Amino acid sequence: MSVSAEARLAEAVGLALAIDLDVTYQEIIRLRRVKPATLIGQGVLERLLPVLREKEVELLVIDAELTPIQQRNLEKFLQIKVIDRTALILEIFGERAQTSEGKLQVELAHLSYQRSRLVRSWTHLERQRGGAGFLGGPGETQIELDRRIIDDKILRIKKELEKVRQTRQIQRSARKRVPYPVVALVGYTNAGKSTLFNTLTQGNVLAKDMLFATLDPALRKLALPSGRVVILSDTVGFISDLPHELVMAFRATLEEVLEADIIVHVRDAANDESKEQKQDVLKVLQSLGLENIEESPKYIELLNKADLLTGEKQKELSKSKKTVLVSALTGEGCDNFLHELDERLADGFEVLEFGVPVTEGKLIAWIYENSEILSKQTNEDMMVFKVRLDEKSAARLKKMLISRDEI
Repeated sequence: MSVSAEARLAEAVGLALAIDLDVTYQEIIRLRRVKPATLIGQGVLERLLPVLREKEVELLVIDAELTPIQQRNLEKFLQIKVIDRTALILEIFGERAQTSEGKLQVELAHLSYQRSRLVRSWTHLERQRGGAGFLGGPGETQIELDRRIIDDKILRIKKELEKVRQTRQIQRSARKRVPYPVVALVGYTNAGKSTLFNTLTQGNVLAKDMLFATLDPALRKLALPSGRVVILSDTVGFISDLPHELVMAFRATLEEVLEADIIVHVRDAANDESKEQKQDVLKVLQSLGLENIEESPKYIELLNKADLLTGEKQKELSKSKKTVLVSALTGEGCDNFLHELDERLADGFEVLEFGVPVTEGKLIAWIYENSEILSKQTNEDMMVFKVRLDEKSAARLKKMLISRDEI
């Protein structure tokens, strides 16, 4: 099932508007066959030329992947700047990234993209070169020089991002010691993840009706109805044909998804292309190593924007046991979602009931820190606990209780 040409055009316009481009002309061009030199046929280009001049178009965005040669030939023929879908998305990411990590990831993606299209001199790189020792000998061509400059920059950024990845790993390890399960929100861009994140956590993450409003990940604590605390993670939105460079560059961020205890796939239930968008998201998750994630108990499908649906449609979608219907904007259905989270997390946990002498301060402190206290009673010199823990913590507690009894 593929996205309609009209929906794809609307999305491309949305991407252009996301970086404040003034869209003066848009058209669907149906190709019988791809022209290796220009992608589009000569006849179409000749028809487009006067239209673009009349409307004083300065930039043409082609919602496809252009080869470097195609881009150069189109610019030569049309006498204006031409960019493809990948370049447009990279431009948005470059404008939106706020944190130093986000900026590094975008720069890495930009450089990887630039490196693949070294078909002419990149004059802006000339100004960024270092001293004489950085340049090659007189026999080195301009393109080879530029390639070496980009390669050196890519290497430097990858080293910096590796440090970020290690820091994240340390932070995740610290979170695992304090057993807060991680719940990651994923979904197509503009599906409402950030609005949901803000509604649930009273956070202040940028939430707009705009493609790629969120780029930098956000983490907040969230208390569930049972009292269990989880870490909620808001991630970058996915999109069809997400540039490979961006998937790779944002891998450090997307590791939050890989490590998550629960993955919540937020879908825009009011969008006509919702099913196709779902497949695009699953495709990206698969590329990250999460195959058949739909079958996993750690996967929850959340149908958002219920407030935009008719009562009949809401009734129909509410029947499914595999999905949860919510409106992140009004809060409708969010309680059901939190209860569903509680139930899913309880599946991988074990409930234990035991007594501990009140003198065992260290053990009692560990129990408070590493488990969910369901009930507690103090009888003279003994504390009787009923707790819920994950399998790993439960095994460790049993060992501690056994070794205490053996003393």
